[in-house]
Amino acid sequence: MGNSWKETPRPNTHCINPAFMSAIQRKRPASTSKREPVPTERSVSSEPPKSGGLFMLAFNILTWGIVLFFVSSFLITDSWTWGYRGKWVNVNTWIPKKQIQLTEQELAKYDGTNPSLPVYIAIDGDVFDVTKGKGWYTPGGSYHFFAGRDAARAYATGCFKEHLTHDLRGLGENQLKSIEHWKTFYNNHHNYFKIGTVKHVPIDPKSPIPASCDKAMPQKPKRQQDDESNEKQK
Repeated sequence: MGNSWKETPRPNTHCINPAFMSAIQRKRPASTSKREPVPTERSVSSEPPKSGGLFMLAFNILTWGIVLFFVSSFLITDSWTWGYRGKWVNVNTWIPKKQIQLTEQELAKYDGTNPSLPVYIAIDGDVFDVTKGKGWYTPGGSYHFFAGRDAARAYATGCFKEHLTHDLRGLGENQLKSIEHWKTFYNNHHNYFKIGTVKHVPIDPKSPIPASCDKAMPQKPKRQQDDESNEKQK
């Protein structure tokens, strides 16, 4: 049986004119530009945005500025706040507690005799926590007679026995201003803070005005603050 399949003859490339092949190659368009690399995810994410870099720079400058401020203060003044002692270094200024109202009987419990309770004083209705200075307000302390009561009159007159009362009748203008100075002193203290008010029993207007004492020794807020500072240094 005869073979019906015939092999298709292939073109003989050896017979192609070399000059013709050279002409074809010259007609091919040459690549005029290189293919630009496609940015990968890694290359894009490795470049931080400019705004983030500026933010980090500002953050670092601020952080080191704060550190330098406090370190310099401690080295020069032996305190972290350049010697400032006021309400702004008191944590209770930044995290105030809920204000309370006490009766005179309730206030009397915080006179420093019970070591498990804080120590309170009151001036013209405002109650202050003086627990951090309890050495002054507990029994045996220089100002124990102020603890657990509103002795506003004594702050103005210096009568620390006869005038331990909130009765301000008969006081002069300067004496009333002195009481306000004391309230400001405790409000702006670096250890003490206001915790509420005391509700007083109304004073009978027919009752006698407290008599003046012979040996009144009024003190100013600055004097007490100096006394406390000197005591701490001993």
